[in-house]
Amino acid sequence: MDGFHGPTRSAHVDTFARDHLPPPGQWPELRFDLPELRHPERLNCAAALLDGPPDDRPVFHTPGGTAWTYGDLRTRVDRLAHLLTGDLGIVPGNRVLLRGPTTPWLAACWLAVLKAGGIAVTVLAQQRPHELATMCAIARVRHALCDVRAVDDLANARIPGLRITTYGGDAPDDLLNRPTPATPYPAVDTAADDVALIAFTSGTTGRPKGCLHFHRDVLAVADTFARHVLKPRADDVFAGSPPLGFTFGLGGLVVFPLRAGASALLLEQAGPRQLLPAIAEHRVSVLFTAPTAYRAMLAGLDGHDLSSLRRCVSAGENLPAATWHAWHERTGVRIINGIGATELLHIFISAADERIRPGTTGLPVPGWHARVQDEKGRPVPDGEPGLLAVRGPVGCRYLADPRQSEYVRDGWNITGDTYVREPDGYFRYVARADDMIISAGYNIAGPEVEDALLRHPDVVEAAVVGRPDEARGAAVVAYVVVADGAARDAEALREFVMRELAPYKCPREIVFLDALPRTATGKLQRFRLRSEADQQ
Repeated sequence: MDGFHGPTRSAHVDTFARDHLPPPGQWPELRFDLPELRHPERLNCAAALLDGPPDDRPVFHTPGGTAWTYGDLRTRVDRLAHLLTGDLGIVPGNRVLLRGPTTPWLAACWLAVLKAGGIAVTVLAQQRPHELATMCAIARVRHALCDVRAVDDLANARIPGLRITTYGGDAPDDLLNRPTPATPYPAVDTAADDVALIAFTSGTTGRPKGCLHFHRDVLAVADTFARHVLKPRADDVFAGSPPLGFTFGLGGLVVFPLRAGASALLLEQAGPRQLLPAIAEHRVSVLFTAPTAYRAMLAGLDGHDLSSLRRCVSAGENLPAATWHAWHERTGVRIINGIGATELLHIFISAADERIRPGTTGLPVPGWHARVQDEKGRPVPDGEPGLLAVRGPVGCRYLADPRQSEYVRDGWNITGDTYVREPDGYFRYVARADDMIISAGYNIAGPEVEDALLRHPDVVEAAVVGRPDEARGAAVVAYVVVADGAARDAEALREFVMRELAPYKCPREIVFLDALPRTATGKLQRFRLRSEADQQ
């Protein structure tokens, strides 16, 4: 089953999102190759995620030791859905902004919005008034549910027509203090292709793009990556650092555990210092975080019992082979590397267990297809770098954005990554397409140089960019963070890299920093380093 299938009867009263989908001719080709991807025409993903597990099974844990059961969650989601459609007057198709730290109540609000037929717009608690105003303008958001501790920036954004309802406070009109019927809420009979959520790209280099995802898409990422690669169990305890406003976190901390009937530890603070004791205390078995967090945690492993871990997932940026080997050596756990995209909701290339090959991303996840092509859309031979192109059950659909035609070409999603497909089918990351450095006629991939630097025992983080150079076209510049107490010896690092790589790849300059610039979701902001290098 593939191609574009005409829209079914929508349950949305507010048709803004469907009206602003890209025209069908600009959609990627959709593939539904697996039986579990052939969903019925009528589908509410919140109801599908909530139904099934017994009432007494735990679903959400918190650092304080309290746990919600599936019965608790179902009751609270139904109560919230009554309030949304009663007190707040939300109708199917309305966009509802969700903002707050990662808590069970934020997850419950997300599920309630979807069960009531609304469209969830989950944003980061760190995003500032200007960013919030931009996203609300793009998605025409008129309702917001906000943790009372995170309301100031949202209120200060002064978004015209936005009704903000807080939760977690003491006020009588707080969402959680309002009286409501203690009766089940029948899920709105949404179509499988009704929009369920709008996920915004980070917008670090320009105006953010709203990615429209359907009810069937939410289940598709669970029924591909989670089911076939991660292979969760009902007794698993999930945890991780990505917030729910980041689709990596939404999948890993809500969608995947609920789809498996498992549970998740939801941490408001989830940096490396918080993760290590939390894993030990709550016997976490499935961990989602970024490569930099795995590397940071290596220095603090002593004294923490990580024997409960059986699955570690890395995404968000490239996982250096050096980090993979160091983690495996210290913990015995093989990190499952993966590449995903906000446009495609979650991970589409990965590998687990004996199929893992450190230094590669992996193989296309069952249900997904990938190839490497040139700028004109022609597949390139194995072993040669080119643009990664992907298609599967989920595809890029930007909300009224002309950049749709840049991301989707000839039915394929073009992720903006440079990859090599090895002869045996494994996909190896080279760089973001705009991170290739051409110096004196040589093509140099910044991540390869970063990986070499990270093999030095004193290097904690590294980022490599190109700086304009009159003689060479571009010069390789490395920005490095070293361990506390380690010498900032540029010449020693250069000599180390010269032993690891061809001389032309060696950084001509090494700049030491206390920390690398990152987005709120932990992604490296190379554009800031490039801007700094350009000014040198």
